[in-house]
Amino acid sequence: MPYYGGYGYYGFDPTMILVLIGAMISMWASSRVNSTFRKYSQVRSMTGMTGEEAARRLLNSQGVYDVTVQAVRGQLTDHFDPRTKTVNLSEAVYGSASVAAIGVAAHECGHAIQHNVGYAPLKLRAAFVPVANFGSKLSMPLLLLGLFLGMGNLVQLGIWMFVLALLFQVITLPVEFNASHRAVLLLDQTGILGGEEVGQTRKVLGAAALTYVAAVAASLLQLLRLLILFGGRRDND
Repeated sequence: MPYYGGYGYYGFDPTMILVLIGAMISMWASSRVNSTFRKYSQVRSMTGMTGEEAARRLLNSQGVYDVTVQAVRGQLTDHFDPRTKTVNLSEAVYGSASVAAIGVAAHECGHAIQHNVGYAPLKLRAAFVPVANFGSKLSMPLLLLGLFLGMGNLVQLGIWMFVLALLFQVITLPVEFNASHRAVLLLDQTGILGGEEVGQTRKVLGAAALTYVAAVAASLLQLLRLLILFGGRRDND
């Protein structure tokens, strides 16, 4: 029978409930963003501007002329790459004149503008990337190795590596929220969207933000599970 810090009953691990709750939260958030995007992809903007056209206009309005807007394959694969200074828009966004497409394009422009003005949380996130990658790659191997060898110190180190990856997700939240906030304000100020379109775009970006919140919640639940199972382990257990 597995025994984890006093938990476990004939092979049943009750802490798996935490993982299941995290998975359900993530699936709900993913379903919400997909359904919201689909709904407002059917609403054509009054200006008739495509995601690509809106992105170029937004960047120019903020004096950002060294960022390229280009199309990439995939569904909702939109992102800003600071290394190449490119706003990459998915096929469903680049050539679409829907409210949803313009909102997503504006969000990615929000990141480009953050980069241009030296937004501090974005700089912090960029600096934390190597640390987060290091933590995410080593956390599970260290945990498993520590359990196999009976070395509590390795288990504890694995948990700390997981915390590093979680911190990156937390740092990401204000970056994403701020990009969406900038997007909605600029779309309204520039007249690219007007009236109820602004509110509709806010709903699209709000649903997208939920996926980041859900990821943090799922990771927190996973960390809680690890602490319950292994947090008190020592080499002499």
